[in-house]
Parts: sequence; C-alpha cells; structure tokens
Amino acid sequence: MKTKAIRLYGENDLRLEEYELPKMKDDEILAKIITDSVCMSTYKLSKQGEKHKRTPDNLKENPAVIGHELSGIIIEVGDKWKDKYKKGQKFTVQPAVSVDGKVKTVGYYYQYYGGDSTYSIIPNEVMENDCLIPFNGDSFFEASLSEPVSCIIAGYNRMYHTNDENHIHAMGVKKNGKIAILGACGPMGLECIDYALQLENAPSLVVAVDVSEDRLKRAEKLLSKKAQKDTKIVFVNSNAYEDSTRKLMELSDNEGYDDVFVYAPITPLIEQADSILGKDGCLNFFAGPIDKTLSANINMYNVHYNYTHITGFTGSTNQDVLDALSLMEEGRLSPTIMVTHIGGLDSAIYATQNVPDIPGGKKMIYTQIDMPLTAIDDFEKLGEDNELFKRLYEECKKYDGCWNKDAEKVLLDYYNISLNE
Repeated sequence: MKTKAIRLYGENDLRLEEYELPKMKDDEILAKIITDSVCMSTYKLSKQGEKHKRTPDNLKENPAVIGHELSGIIIEVGDKWKDKYKKGQKFTVQPAVSVDGKVKTVGYYYQYYGGDSTYSIIPNEVMENDCLIPFNGDSFFEASLSEPVSCIIAGYNRMYHTNDENHIHAMGVKKNGKIAILGACGPMGLECIDYALQLENAPSLVVAVDVSEDRLKRAEKLLSKKAQKDTKIVFVNSNAYEDSTRKLMELSDNEGYDDVFVYAPITPLIEQADSILGKDGCLNFFAGPIDKTLSANINMYNVHYNYTHITGFTGSTNQDVLDALSLMEEGRLSPTIMVTHIGGLDSAIYATQNVPDIPGGKKMIYTQIDMPLTAIDDFEKLGEDNELFKRLYEECKKYDGCWNKDAEKVLLDYYNISLNE
C-alpha cells in the first residue's frame, strides 16, 4: 500500500512524499490517519533535525514521519492483536514509547508511522506499551487534541505543595487555591484555563494573563461562562499596566498565588511568575525552549522562607491521555477552543515551519485531503464564493465560532473520505 507523508531529513528539510509501505507484520497494525494537530514541538524539531534529542542520528537515510498529535481508524489488525483491537476502531496514541530503556516518540523517530501521513504502520512496541488508545468520542480532531490536553493534565498532576508538619508532598494544585496562568491565550494556555474551571475542588481565583487584547476577549467570551459559582476568573492584559506584577498581586489580595503556570519560554515571564508566588507556591514551566541556556533569576529568599518551588515536565503519561479522553467524552473539557485553522496534508509543511508567525491557536491538519491552511475567522468571507466554506462557517457559528464535530463531518463528506475501509 502506498502512503503520502511528510518526512524529516534534517534541519529545515521537510518533504511531502509518496512511497510504498512495507508489508504489515503479524504484530503490527495498519491505520488510516485522519487528523494531526500541529505542535510547537514539531516546529522546534524541524529547526533542529538530528540535533534534536529524540531523533535517530541518520535522518538522511532513515527520515522520520512528523506529527505526534494524531487520530485515525484501524483498518487492519495483525494476528497478535486481534483480541484487543478491531478494524474500524477510532484511536489516538500516547506518543512516547519506552523500549529497552530508550524512549521512541512518534513524529520524531519512525519511518512508517506518524501523524502527517495518509496511512501508517503502527509498530508492535506501541501496542505492547498500551500506547494505542481507542476513542469513543464524536470527532477525530478531539482525539488528536487529547495529546496536548494530556500534557496540560500532566502539568496539573506535577504540581505539589508542602506543609509545616511533615515532609509529605500533596500532589496537584491547591484545593480552592489561587491560580495564575501566564501566556494564557495560546492554545495550551486556553486549555489550561478550561481544565482549571472543571476541577472538582475548583480554585477560588483563576487569573489569565496575555499581551493580546483580541485573544483575551475571545478567551473571556468562550470560557467565562464555564466558571463554577465559587470561582472568580479574571483576564489581564499585562501590556495595559505600567506595573503588571503589582496588578497581579492586587488581584490575589497581595497574598500571591498557590499555583502559577508559564506557557512561554521568556525570561521576564518566568521571573514575574516567581515573584507572584505566595507561601508554598508552585511554579510550573511548560514551554519547551530551543535555547539550551535559557535561565532566569529566582528569589532564593522565598525558596527558603516561603517554600516556593518550581516543577516542569515534557509530555504526559498513558493515564493522562486516558483522563483527557474521558473528560472530553463526558463533555467536561472542550478543546475546540484550541483550534483556529484547518488545512490539508499539502499545507502541513507550511504550517509546521511557520507556527510562531501564524496568529491564533492550533492548526488542525486533515491528512486525507488537499486544502490550504485556512483560518476559521476567514470562513465567512470565503463562503461568499465557496459552498464548502459557507457550510463550514454556518456550522462553526453554532459553536461560538469554534471548530466542531459537525463542521468536521461536513469537511470529510465534501471530500468523500471513507471511514469504513
């Protein structure tokens, strides 16, 4: 079987190619990929090539299919896995697989398995590690978003707090505490807000900080209504204040914040996050930098006397992915807010190489079609002369301008994408 895929051959060397897949083995699974969400991590990968820690060291001879936020359907199951997986199942994946002490990550490592492809052969080690995960939701794009959502959940799970009585760490954000999210209106920050608002022990205060008034207004419109009755949510444009740190402290009644998330690898932002921590405050840095020397000044007086501390993590665990899928299936999380552009496989190289320069949030690639990368905000205008975009605009309008399962169905039906191979 032939596949089309985007493969990485080295630094800034991405190629859209058509080639023959090898014959599937009895311990493998053949999948039809439907969606892949473009991640900032893949942009960093494309810039670094073999210098990236997750790639093999011979990309020229063994190019890797990019894309790790993928979803699709199973179309053939090897004999080894027929009792666990079935033809026609919708799925997503946990990208990172542990093999003999080495981590192999889809989108960075494999020649015949990756999100930016039409068909992929999923290797045995993925199933062995329970990293092929069925999804019972209504859409493919939400399954793709389970990976970034799981990373957000992982971030919350990595938070911890201490006490004066013993040395036991209480894991997670502080119950009924105060949360600040810096860089809050990028795709990850938005879902970080969304996750905070559905917590069982909801925070008393969520402060979302960004520098874009347009992005803040969109976030406020879509997320404010999700706040529980005992949670106050405030959206702050840090550019609007001569001393934004002072403003953030005032919002916390000058007590500081229990939990602070940083979603941009910017030194002043990290230092501001440190400065607004309250007693026993936890700072989570989730913004993987390209610069290996990125540093910031941390107040060590507060580390000693106020027990402030820092944590970080990259990726997620299998359980984080399962939790993300469950919350989406229950309707408690709505990652639709993350998506601002859609496109076909032919637009994936452009989308990947220009992530920092394209405004908005997640770029959702539909790998079975050819379509320019298109902003959802442009659907209405494009719909004046194009029936597809007219229908997509109408469906998105029903969901406050967000991408959704009904719009996805219109798109797949328009291109006659079969889901029953």
